[in-house]
Amino acid sequence: MMSPGSNLSVERLRILREFADRGTVGAVAAALSMTPSAVSQQLKVLTREAGVTLLEPSGRRVRLTDAGHALVVRADEVLAALDRAVAEMAHYRGSPRGQVRVAVFPSGGALLLPHVLPAMAGSGVDIVAGDEDVPPTETPRLLADYDIVLTHRDERAAPVSGPRISSRVLMREPIDVLVPPGHPLAGKSAVTPAELAEEAWLSVRGGFPVDDVLRSIATVTGVAPRIVQRLNDFRMIETLVAAGYGVALMPRYVVTHTGLSQLRLSGVRAARLYDLVTRPRADSRPAIAAVLDSFVAAARRTTAEPPPAAPGQ
Repeated sequence: MMSPGSNLSVERLRILREFADRGTVGAVAAALSMTPSAVSQQLKVLTREAGVTLLEPSGRRVRLTDAGHALVVRADEVLAALDRAVAEMAHYRGSPRGQVRVAVFPSGGALLLPHVLPAMAGSGVDIVAGDEDVPPTETPRLLADYDIVLTHRDERAAPVSGPRISSRVLMREPIDVLVPPGHPLAGKSAVTPAELAEEAWLSVRGGFPVDDVLRSIATVTGVAPRIVQRLNDFRMIETLVAAGYGVALMPRYVVTHTGLSQLRLSGVRAARLYDLVTRPRADSRPAIAAVLDSFVAAARRTTAEPPPAAPGQ
């Protein structure tokens, strides 16, 4: 008779990983088109196969035990190895091929996908993109549904990390100040935080890199910013700046409104970093590696192009 742990089911390991990603039996059932009772039963069988307790009560729900968390990490390795085996077989058929699910934050997707998608067209790799506008701290949960997540963070913030996450910096994008035509600062190429202390601001919601820079300006000036609107759509913010409702911080490469002045911000580290986040060793799959390389090429092309000059410069 085989001892506990000697015959762990791959499919049940996949269900355990889904539970770790999604947090509830009901969410796993919905994702895998199973019933909650079937999910619970499979997890009970896996517990018997492992020979240790993998789940424990937590209020009206269950959560992973320490042993459960440890097995999830090994499940990632097992499932990644299977993916590599499939990819290697595909290589002999002239790969990379297959579907790659990619999550992008909206402004980053608008900037890079127009380069990435044409580059992958006809390659045999089918990119399925989804726009996900979440703070960097919420990136890990997206890996339940995506192979690659393009996220962004303030350059002073630490990257998303963990035993089940691999993250690499893709590019750096400076953050400039946008002012409307006729603004007293419109003719300048750079501006200091002190010159902005009394401005009305159009900003993004808290937790995103642009808001982090605005808080840095407040630290330097000692003056809390007067934020008149918080919106996460940069096109809307540009339109309101142009209409004279305030000034705004804007990532340099996403500005499209030609009537606004882009001013470099002096005295504050003002930039956001783009990160590509995957499961560890996900790039061993040729299809995922090809998409990651395409994002790298798109970022190089984007950062090599000079930003548009401000009016009058």
